[in-house]
Amino acid sequence: MPSPTIASKIAFIGAGQMAEALVGGLLSGEVCSAESIWATDPVAERCGRLKSQFGVLVGSSNCEAVGWADVVILAVKPQMIPAVLSELGPTLAHALVVTIAAGVTIRTVVEGAGGAARVVRAMPNTPALVREGMTALSIGAGVSDDDVRLVRTVFESVGLVVMVEERLLDAVTGLSGSGPAYVFQAIEALADGGVMMGLPRQTAELLAAQTVLGSARMVLASGEHPARLKDRVASPGGTTIAGLHRLEQGAFRATLMAAVEAATMRSKELGR
Repeated sequence: MPSPTIASKIAFIGAGQMAEALVGGLLSGEVCSAESIWATDPVAERCGRLKSQFGVLVGSSNCEAVGWADVVILAVKPQMIPAVLSELGPTLAHALVVTIAAGVTIRTVVEGAGGAARVVRAMPNTPALVREGMTALSIGAGVSDDDVRLVRTVFESVGLVVMVEERLLDAVTGLSGSGPAYVFQAIEALADGGVMMGLPRQTAELLAAQTVLGSARMVLASGEHPARLKDRVASPGGTTIAGLHRLEQGAFRATLMAAVEAATMRSKELGR
């Protein structure tokens, strides 16, 4: 077995879905060992699930986990951040702190940690659960190049990573953070359309999901603008252009753009 890529000890404050995804990615990719991960949560069932599934250290004491760790990942809901920072405060100062709470600024975490912490703000999304996540990172003051490489390695274990300015992270939240829900709804609607036209439900859902997956892979693999790929499918007078015309009548593109805008604004509200 190869040596782990990361020797640092990592504490997850919160044992929810994203923590589960990251722990799974780190261990399956042999990025670190189970003995170097500690997850905490007030709900014993969540801790028990992580321990039985991955063999990591678990417990309910946030302070104990933070004192043990080199890297602390705040994997809690935005509404829980004030309470967590109030509890942990300056005990975070020694660690590299990564927050994945939507809308919570680097400044908020730094101030909550007594002003001395190195903080990275991350916005991953739920496809991280199947190692197809998309994460955006913003870097706070005092974070070293080695820190950045470490955090990139953590999130690259579950998908792709981009670096953005912090002022753009709310827009990232509105697009890729909330975006899986938009895509799930599109898959459901496509499948419903197939059922309406006589296809069996299971077949329609498979057709819809694989069509979305394959189309996304074409965009990433080709590097071409989605509009050019769309034009290749839409032959003159054919079935596809008829369907696209109906989507235009339903303001399909404008509605998706408005969804990203609404989620972005909500992310900003959460950070106030």
